[in-house]
Amino acid sequence: MDALIAAAARALSAGDPLAALKRVALRDDAPALALRGIAMAQLGDLTRARELLRSAARTFGSKEPLARARCIVAEAEIALVSRDLGRPLQTLSAARAVLAASGDRANAAHAGYLEARHLLLIGRLDEAEAVLDECDAGVLPRASRVGRELVVAGIAIRRIRTAPARAALERARRAAEHARIPALTAEVDQAVRAFEAPAARFIARDGERLLQLDEVEALLASDTLVVDACRNALRAGATVIPLATRPVLLTLIRTLAGSWPEDVPRETLLERAFRARHVDESHRVRLRVEIARLREAIEPLAALRATRQGFVLQPHAASNVGVLAPPIEGDHAGVLALLGDGEAWPSSALALALNVSPRTVQRALAELAHDHKVEAFGRGRACRWIASSVPGFPTSLLLPATGIPD
Repeated sequence: MDALIAAAARALSAGDPLAALKRVALRDDAPALALRGIAMAQLGDLTRARELLRSAARTFGSKEPLARARCIVAEAEIALVSRDLGRPLQTLSAARAVLAASGDRANAAHAGYLEARHLLLIGRLDEAEAVLDECDAGVLPRASRVGRELVVAGIAIRRIRTAPARAALERARRAAEHARIPALTAEVDQAVRAFEAPAARFIARDGERLLQLDEVEALLASDTLVVDACRNALRAGATVIPLATRPVLLTLIRTLAGSWPEDVPRETLLERAFRARHVDESHRVRLRVEIARLREAIEPLAALRATRQGFVLQPHAASNVGVLAPPIEGDHAGVLALLGDGEAWPSSALALALNVSPRTVQRALAELAHDHKVEAFGRGRACRWIASSVPGFPTSLLLPATGIPD
């Protein structure tokens, strides 16, 4: 490595891309192309950065697998920032293996942290945690330690574990202070604000109130019978009854919990569960069938009693009943939750993160755009979507996560 390349690399590690470009801007050899790509990424020109890194990887070729793997890792980091969760990240695991086999422990650990960050974005928390456990955090540079701790905090937040999340955020703050890179400090500050903002609503018959994450954790640990509309389940303490695949039952139990300890008229249940404007006998028969299914499903935690007007929920042991709901609800709330992070997402990445078809996301985006809730820029595969206004609370904190039992 010549002196100019070494000086440019030191400048990039210190977060000074302009100093790096002064040394390699006019060079077209493979190491210079790679460093120019990283510098352009730090300056925010992600498209040009990706082009330079791909050119560097081609120039290195198969004869220099270590250098090529480093380019792949850098391109994967750009893909994460631009929310391109497809092909650039599929090669990350192979690149990490090459780095580890070549003895580049620092970059192998950095690649592992990026892979965990990708898995966190798409809700695969168990896999993200396993990847982090495989990586040696001690060999990471200070800048990468900040990102790793933010991933640890993100996993804890999605699992509603307040103490580990707070500890990870504090470690990230200290690492950012030692790194002395303003962009990292700003990223940690944003994560702390999201952690401290209201994360959900608790709805009961006497009204609703916003809850912070620690209050959500305390609520779920109590003996309160909670209809968890964030994770689509009924729970009380350690007992959890998943209802994610039974939307009609979830709607019925949520309606009943919202009126507890009063009963709910049959007409209200028909309207909420079946959206029936004109009720006929077939709707009433279907309601009886669904009520019977609901009785069977929730039997470990509660019973349903028929009244003259409708039905009332009767918990076996809980002293209180309520609904835990996201801060924002309505059609396509999941899409808005992801866009609430302020980043620009392609529709394919939204579909991957929500575990739905691309066409479903495209229809949702079209409806949200018609209502002026989202905006698009770019065309074709370069099209990205952003929220027209970022909400004041982290709507993505309690998104259902793949791999976590409800």
